[in-house]
Amino acid sequence: MDQRLEQLEQWIVQTLPQHFPHWGDAYTLAPASADASFRRYFRLTAAQQGESLGESLIVMDAPPEKEDSAPFVAIAETLQRCGVQAPALHAVDLQQGFMLLSDLGSTPYLNQLNAQHAEQLYGDAMEALLLLQQQWPATDHPLPAYDHALLMREMELFREWYLQLHRDYPLSVAEQQMLDQQFTLLSEVALSQPRVAVHRDYHSRNLMVTRSGNPGVIDFQDAVWGPITYDLVSLLRDCYIDWPQVEIERWTAHYHQQLIEREMISATVDKQQFTHWFDWMGVQRHLKAIGIFARLNHRDGKPGYLNDIPRTLNYVAEVSGRYPELAPLHELTSRLL
Repeated sequence: MDQRLEQLEQWIVQTLPQHFPHWGDAYTLAPASADASFRRYFRLTAAQQGESLGESLIVMDAPPEKEDSAPFVAIAETLQRCGVQAPALHAVDLQQGFMLLSDLGSTPYLNQLNAQHAEQLYGDAMEALLLLQQQWPATDHPLPAYDHALLMREMELFREWYLQLHRDYPLSVAEQQMLDQQFTLLSEVALSQPRVAVHRDYHSRNLMVTRSGNPGVIDFQDAVWGPITYDLVSLLRDCYIDWPQVEIERWTAHYHQQLIEREMISATVDKQQFTHWFDWMGVQRHLKAIGIFARLNHRDGKPGYLNDIPRTLNYVAEVSGRYPELAPLHELTSRLL
């Protein structure tokens, strides 16, 4: 049997009665989800007849030698103070890497997003994102800076894991220099934007459809302090679902207007400037994502993410083609499609 799972089950036996004594000892434990890290999630469901019947919780297993869960705790608590629905922390054991969380349900946005529901779901998600960006304390926050070094390291994943390993693409010296130059340009535009709290993976697999306070927000432990368009482009140019450009432009324009009305950006930032930020931020993010998808396959044995590379690569080729400064990147990525 999975030794780690045995430890987890023992921890539940010890911990659950302290917080949910009405559950008794009748419950089921089943896998809830896994993500692109070493964390695992289980759904704990009460089976006891009475008031607890059908009640559920989420148990997180994050091996401490592989995952530092302290940021998860700090960020979850801050999100809740901002008015964003993050899981409530019922029990936390950082030493063993176990947590008992509220259950935000089993329906990610990805399962519900269609022409009928998109307007409502994206409206809720953008409102939650505005709250996160507006209410997060500008000082005394536990977030590392999304700086030039981090932005560049992320884009290097595209070169190392996708081009060189996955595609076995022989980059010439000129192409190496071209990528260095394009990556630097993308980083400079990202760093020119106003700074806010950035979830860093604000997309349809990490937003849960909930009956109240929609959406439930998960997988936020890698949050940083960075560019204001990052989470918006993660949401609207999602690696797992795509929308017509006219819809993306309409939602982006709405968000831009909301930022101005709430005095979160200067009114001198016009639609063209904001779109430029949004587009270039998306190229940076999608280069990183392509590299991560390749790494998940080759290093972590998770080939399913390879299915999402064509959509993501198409984003890079399409958007870079709109800007003369990114023409070299457009030419390269267009050849890779």
